Amino acid sequence: FWDTRAGKYAKLPKHPKVRNVFNMDFPDSHHLAKALTIVTGPDTVNLTYHNFFAAKEVAQVTWADDILAIAYNTLRANACRQVFLEKVILKMFPADKKRVEAALAAANLPKGKFDTIKPDVFTEAAFKTFILHLCPRPEINEIFTSFTKGKGFMTKEMLTKFLNEKQRDSRLNEELFPLVRPEQVKNLIEKYEPSSSNASRGQISPEGLMFYLMGSETSVVKLDKLAQSHDMTQPIPHYFIKSSHNTYLTAGQLTGVSSPEMYRQCLLAGCRCLELDCWKGKPPDEEPIITHGFTMTTEILFKDVIEAIAESAFKTSKYPVVLSFENHVDSVKQQEKMAHYCRTIFGDALLVDLLEKYPLKPGHPMPSPSELMGKILIKNKKSSTPASKPDQAKKASSPEQANEAADTSESNQAADPNQPAPANPESALFVISSQGTAGQEVTAYEEMSALVNYVQPNKFISFENAAKKNKSFVISSFVETKGESLIAKNAVDWVEYNKRQMSRIYPKGTRVDSSNYSPQPFWTAGCQFVALNYQTMDFPMQLNMALFEFNGRTGYLLKHDVVRRSDKKFDPFTDRIDTIIASTLTIKIYSGQFLSDKHVKTGVEVELIGLPKDPKRKYRTKWSTTPNGINPEWNEEPFVFEKILLPEMAYLRLVVQEEGGKFLGHRIIPLDALQTGFQHICLRSESNMPLTLPSVFVHIEVKDYIPAAFAGTDLHTYRHMLSLNATSNNLSVITFKKELMQMTKKY
Repeated sequence: FWDTRAGKYAKLPKHPKVRNVFNMDFPDSHHLAKALTIVTGPDTVNLTYHNFFAAKEVAQVTWADDILAIAYNTLRANACRQVFLEKVILKMFPADKKRVEAALAAANLPKGKFDTIKPDVFTEAAFKTFILHLCPRPEINEIFTSFTKGKGFMTKEMLTKFLNEKQRDSRLNEELFPLVRPEQVKNLIEKYEPSSSNASRGQISPEGLMFYLMGSETSVVKLDKLAQSHDMTQPIPHYFIKSSHNTYLTAGQLTGVSSPEMYRQCLLAGCRCLELDCWKGKPPDEEPIITHGFTMTTEILFKDVIEAIAESAFKTSKYPVVLSFENHVDSVKQQEKMAHYCRTIFGDALLVDLLEKYPLKPGHPMPSPSELMGKILIKNKKSSTPASKPDQAKKASSPEQANEAADTSESNQAADPNQPAPANPESALFVISSQGTAGQEVTAYEEMSALVNYVQPNKFISFENAAKKNKSFVISSFVETKGESLIAKNAVDWVEYNKRQMSRIYPKGTRVDSSNYSPQPFWTAGCQFVALNYQTMDFPMQLNMALFEFNGRTGYLLKHDVVRRSDKKFDPFTDRIDTIIASTLTIKIYSGQFLSDKHVKTGVEVELIGLPKDPKRKYRTKWSTTPNGINPEWNEEPFVFEKILLPEMAYLRLVVQEEGGKFLGHRIIPLDALQTGFQHICLRSESNMPLTLPSVFVHIEVKDYIPAAFAGTDLHTYRHMLSLNATSNNLSVITFKKELMQMTKKY
């Protein structure tokens, strides 16, 4: 990724000599108007800063564009210089030097150790020839031959049939999604067939088919799913919201470095809920700080974090940001400072006043993401009385208010009375518990309390109590272990709770290495804020990042209607969902391309992530027969996941490994975003960044699941029967079959 920061947010040189060269310390230097920082990196922690400073003052937009243009042209000039093959191409594939040299020769490119390639020689055609010989594709030739019955080319009609039979989702309605026509195929042949004589005859060769299968028309992901496509006008509890835990940390929970930069990176990654652990600052400045209390993690200034959030909050997504405060600042003066920084630095972006249509009253829904676009919401304990002094804040006007005021934003149980907390973060290391320091938040004084509106934390008592109060603006937080217990014992009740109001899940305190829990069970229960440690790119974070790529990276995903609509009941542990047709996924792994620069055997692991009763088997190919990281083949029997209950909440995961288990690449794709047919799945790094060359060639088929008892039934008939069954209080099997016979006669 990359990001630009200008003006006061750019990094400025600190060395006196550099500052002197640019007259930065003169009163009229206007140095803030001359600074630009470009930040790049493979993940949220390992970053590189490229700092630019203009010698003379120019308009910010103009000079920023000029510097970016200069940077681009510099890179382009470097790329166009004559390149030593030993340093570039041979280093890309060090394990197979002979194959590289043969491919270069086939493309009429120089292959000597110290030969150079001139830009006008290294054309797109030469590059394609080089790739074809470096990474031959016998499996595509076999597919081609099986469809053409031995002919060396496909006619326009053959390719039309191939696209309609092999590349098309069989579930699509032909009236709404017409079959591919020969005239459309003609354009594809002209685009992808390398031989002009073949193209003029309306024929495509195996090489042309390969280029088509690597082209944009065969993206494994449905591109319209990546674009913003969800309804953003429903109440906020109806969405999954991309959320971070202990956002300030760059490493472990006990000794990690804290950094305001993490807030920028999480926001740039589309995160919409950030956590701020706030503690009292020391004299003489008494500036509130952010750190992980009772640990040896470093401290950062609260003000610096607020500035970082203000600068990056809406660069990736315009939809609302929720700041989840874990507030330990037991000082009226310092809480007033915190509130002042929020008001002045966020300005109009901070939501202070309620929207007229959405009062904080029982039974009223919350605003939608669209109605809160560009707004920052504060989640902090809210005082039940307008108190400005500590002794006033401790008093509540009623037993109910006293109970609610005792809430913590991250605690579902009272702090252990036998384990009192140290008086300050430096006195000792906090005794590790599943809840960490979450149960020790202090009173919210008047200034901070006044900033809290639509996201009010309350201690969770019971689902019955929450339903009775019926307050959509109330949110409860659950440590992962408590959440797992609720799923096991009260899954249906929790789904109902999450249709009305919000839940936040956070990692247990014993995850001192900043590892993560699996978010999937909590999504199936409808939990909105499933907060993860963004500094650790483990499997749960990979799943989180992959899911929130969709809907335009807004950080908001509309939940499926079974976990959203009040007229439906949903049990995550069900083995059948009325009105939902289950799916069967079949995937055949053919080959890999550029998986490793080493001479190693490789293999692919395939699994489905979904509901508890979905197919759980994890499939693996055998290791490739020969050590070959460039184009290994497997070509085994297809892997079948027969009955996927809720396809819209299931995900396909592929992991490629070296023999011995070393990770080479992976990909996670929602099932409802998968394209049917022969596909190249481009792999991602552990931090979910696209890898340039590595891919896996597969055939994917997703069909409606029809039970064995109804095998051979017309699909339209079966769908109608499901609809009938859903509206008739669950027909018995005998009645179902009788109705089915009648329906079959009709059709």
